[in-house]
Amino acid sequence: MTDQETESTDERDDSDDKPDERYARAKWQLFAIVTFLSLVADQATKIWARASLPVGPVQGSHVSVADCTIPDSIVSGQCTGIPKNVIDGFWDWRLSMNPGSAFGLFSSANGARIFLSLVGIAAVIGMLFMLRKSRLDQKVLHYALALVAGGAIGNLVDRIYFGVVTDFVSWHYHEHVWPTFNVADVVLVIGVGLMFIDSQKENKREKAAKAERKKKAKESGLVKDLRAE
Repeated sequence: MTDQETESTDERDDSDDKPDERYARAKWQLFAIVTFLSLVADQATKIWARASLPVGPVQGSHVSVADCTIPDSIVSGQCTGIPKNVIDGFWDWRLSMNPGSAFGLFSSANGARIFLSLVGIAAVIGMLFMLRKSRLDQKVLHYALALVAGGAIGNLVDRIYFGVVTDFVSWHYHEHVWPTFNVADVVLVIGVGLMFIDSQKENKREKAAKAERKKKAKESGLVKDLRAE
């Protein structure tokens, strides 16, 4: 083989690898974009909530509205968020500071800030690991991992900077009041839901592949069909 033929062969090999490299980069780019947009949406709405939603002193706290500082006065219990109606009887904006995790879970646990910060960091690392292992055609999983990472980082930023997470969406129906939440919680839930959908798709894919392998084995005579006896 001549040098020219060798060079042309190498060029063909390089060109064959390029599509796979582009697709591999594409899933990381998608992850970065969705994670970034989720984080921006979460932090922008939290900044708006802290700056715009009304707060007032708790009855008997002996402080004035002017003395209410965010988040310290809310965390100490001297002040509280005043509901601002969005949909009557169902949806309010109400500023709240949550030392726990999504939807107020573990809010009374000692050391929650450190523990949940570590959990958030571990979650992001886990999402990156799963993305690296995922196939290029698992688009649903790629979106899911990015949303979970974006939500985890959004609440992690609050926890590191303020020591608590800013919540402001309050849903209620009659006497039932849903724990106050934020955009990060929403994208986390959507991400987990998409992960469940991907797992169901993968189960169906594995069953179909197993059935196909079994069919080919029977056709080649490697597996005996007992029903034919």
